[in-house]
Amino acid sequence: MVTGKDLPTRRDCLRVAATVSGGLATGTALVAAGALPRRGDGTAVPVRIADRIARGQAVAFAYPGPEDRALAVRLADGTLVGRSAVCTHLACALVHRPGHGPDGDLHCPCHGGGFDVRTGEVTGGPPPRALPKVLLTEDARGAVWAVGTARPGEDERAGLCRGLRARDPDTADRIGCEP
Repeated sequence: MVTGKDLPTRRDCLRVAATVSGGLATGTALVAAGALPRRGDGTAVPVRIADRIARGQAVAFAYPGPEDRALAVRLADGTLVGRSAVCTHLACALVHRPGHGPDGDLHCPCHGGGFDVRTGEVTGGPPPRALPKVLLTEDARGAVWAVGTARPGEDERAGLCRGLRARDPDTADRIGCEP
């Protein structure tokens, strides 16, 4: 039998509400201040990901950190594209589907999300935002290297400079990256 003294008081409810509100406010402030790192935002050094990538082929790799998933895709026209392989909805792993659209797409099998492989923009499903770009370069022998990341809407130079400033500020200054 439940008695009146077993039920939570108004003071107990207010204490729980204040604690939860304080935690949410603190988390929001940390995110807004940039104190918590974004997934896929790293200061990783360049990483060789493949000796060669053929047209229509995709290669999965870890970048910028060992826990981050990324994909390098050679499109039919020869363009080399790098994208985070982490869905922006609930962080499920993305797969490249070459037969979908002119360049294929990046598909999230968890909830049916889709991304344009060339631009990283959302093409369907629940993902709320575009995919970060993984900056790739190809050396004279055809080897493909991941050299940095760029956030959606950020140009490649800004992404390179952001990563370089974090790991080697002197070089960033020398090549003209703004502080």
